Amino acid sequence: MLTPAQVAEYHERGYVVPDYRLPEETLESIRRDHDRLLTAHPEFRDNCSALLSHDMAFLNYARNTEILDMAAQLIGPDIALWNMSFFAKPALNGKKTPFHQDGEYWPIRPLATCTVWIAVDDATRENGCLKLIPGSHKNKALMAHEQKNDPNLTLQQELLPDEYDESTAEDLVLEAGQMSFHDIYLAHGSEINSSSKPRRGMTLRLMPTTSVYDRDVALQMYEKRRGNNMSHHSVFLMRGIDRSGGNDFRIRSVS
Repeated sequence: MLTPAQVAEYHERGYVVPDYRLPEETLESIRRDHDRLLTAHPEFRDNCSALLSHDMAFLNYARNTEILDMAAQLIGPDIALWNMSFFAKPALNGKKTPFHQDGEYWPIRPLATCTVWIAVDDATRENGCLKLIPGSHKNKALMAHEQKNDPNLTLQQELLPDEYDESTAEDLVLEAGQMSFHDIYLAHGSEINSSSKPRRGMTLRLMPTTSVYDRDVALQMYEKRRGNNMSHHSVFLMRGIDRSGGNDFRIRSVS
């Protein structure tokens, strides 16, 4: 469990690194599952933004009791998983992720999600670890982003330069098995990986069930070319009940 000081750190700084870490056997299982995914879908070399639409085996990792216990301390006891992603920065030529806020392209209403970012490999400054701007979540508001169309980037929404100060960013250096929890409004990004070591990270997107995964908003975002079509994502009730009464927990296939 998170200590009271760690819970306070999450709310004050927008992210926290718990003491808990995944055991090596779980990491090896995740790596095998990722290798299988890439064999079937080589187009996901850099990232897969909808893991569960392509391989439901990854759902087993989201059922981790310790992770859900910690998430409940941060967002409450009623929790839905609406997405899992895999961000893989291959050795030598891993792509850059521009600074952004996750809420800019997520169809959650009201906006509320805690991301669990799990280091599948060691994440270092050399291989493109996350860079986070502490406290950038505190206004609970989206800053201005611009649409990019750059094949050298993993995401195509980038914060406007005058919206943030990159000099205040902190490197999130993690050993394999460690993880961070960060807020939906936290500004973050990562640099390219030109090192000889890969930097794979797997994410769980957990929202309190007082929010709704709005498929109409997801489709509108897609039609405006603001990302992938997320209207088909399956949403899973992981803890408690659906407080909003508006979430659709039916399994959906890729459209």
